[in-house]
Amino acid sequence: MADGPTWTEFLRAQAQGVIACDFFTVETAWLRTLYVLAFIELGSRRIFLSPSTAHPDSAWVTQQARNLALNLDDRSTAIRFLIHDRDTKFSRAFDAVVRSEGARVILTPIRAPNANAYAERVIATIRAECLDWTLILGRRHLDRTLRTYAEHYNRSRPHRGLALATPLAEPPGPNPVSPRDVRRRDLLGGLIHEYHGLAA
Repeated sequence: MADGPTWTEFLRAQAQGVIACDFFTVETAWLRTLYVLAFIELGSRRIFLSPSTAHPDSAWVTQQARNLALNLDDRSTAIRFLIHDRDTKFSRAFDAVVRSEGARVILTPIRAPNANAYAERVIATIRAECLDWTLILGRRHLDRTLRTYAEHYNRSRPHRGLALATPLAEPPGPNPVSPRDVRRRDLLGGLIHEYHGLAA
């Protein structure tokens, strides 16, 4: 029996420097399969979603790693680990881009989706809160829908793991005194509602 930390203890201790990623597919109304690569930063729960593609070849996947590196340039904490499964779509070039950013690539064990539970969970959340309720017409429609959802997820959706804060927390505004001072904003045709207090 090993005396080292468990997988859960390791992730909690390192969460500020860990990103997990995985692919998911979306079937369009015209029965076309589109692929999206989802990244989640474990410490902040911030997500990054790639544009969709019908053909996730090595060049496309490597470009998504470069895009992630550009999105993370404004961070104060360096990324130390990137977790992904052994899907053949994760090429050596993808791993090389991650390593060039100073991060170490951790491959999950074979047939062990629980080892990448954060990525699996965020994909399930995206499906349950957005994609299961939306008939996707094509690639542009999917990209626009996922951009809107990711913005909502990062800026307005409270997370239990963050004490009901949002991944990109903004300074709290004044609390409305009256229910009349609360305004609702509908996203994705009313699928998602965001509530904001009126500025004083």
